Amino acid sequence: MKEITEIVRAVKEVRRQNPLVGSWTNFVTINFVANAQLAVGGRAAMCFLPDEAKPLSCISKAVYVNMGTLQPIASESLPQAAKTAFELNKPWVLDPIASGLGDTRNHVIKTLKDYRPNIIRGNASEIIALANLWELQTERQGNVEGVDSTDTVEEASQSAAVLAKFTKGVVAVSGETDLILSTEKAYHITGGSQMLKSITGAGCSLGGVIAVFAAVADNLTAALAGSLIYKWASETAQKEKIGTASFQNAFIDNLSLTNAESITEYAKKHLSEVSLND
Repeated sequence: MKEITEIVRAVKEVRRQNPLVGSWTNFVTINFVANAQLAVGGRAAMCFLPDEAKPLSCISKAVYVNMGTLQPIASESLPQAAKTAFELNKPWVLDPIASGLGDTRNHVIKTLKDYRPNIIRGNASEIIALANLWELQTERQGNVEGVDSTDTVEEASQSAAVLAKFTKGVVAVSGETDLILSTEKAYHITGGSQMLKSITGAGCSLGGVIAVFAAVADNLTAALAGSLIYKWASETAQKEKIGTASFQNAFIDNLSLTNAESITEYAKKHLSEVSLND
């Protein structure tokens, strides 16, 4: 499968190039996001201030914008970071956490529409809500409950498709079975651990890791590599039969221990191409 070859190449290239990724993420999970990015081989730089958005985006190989725990300055810093990446043709990843929750958040998300992200990663409800906020669909309504999804990945598939068509990029919908799609191809990734639901920042750090891979690979390969490695690392950590705090540490350990052989074998079992109409 050609996709597995590209994923393995991306895993190796991240460790060889050690790319810097500028991230605007939330203060609940910022430590976890940075450590996950470091574990897979990237370099992490976390930012909040508006006047640092453009300089950091300029020196970064990719940019990650996470909508969690917004501060008032986010209305300046997030659009500036996205705008700079867009104008410099650098890959940037949008994680539309809690889309649709409030007016301030929704206003910031709407401004980001002008700077079409290369990759969007979110849970099913966030993907549905984002497609609504960007007025790309009218008939589907998501059910956002904070950062949790109340919709299934299958229910978000059409919303993901319209977002991919609008951005001409890739959308990754995280769930029990992940859906990764572009305008041309779609994939399912099974496996992983239910314990990811018991620690904070699993989704945030996945978006940050996908941004690391986007620094060295095409959009589709980056989304597939990040999502697949997360499934493998969490599943492997759970095998140790530990509590949630130790699981978080074991999960980071496994991210840092990812190698070509383990990912290739895992991908053969858990990665499959599906019809765009599924």
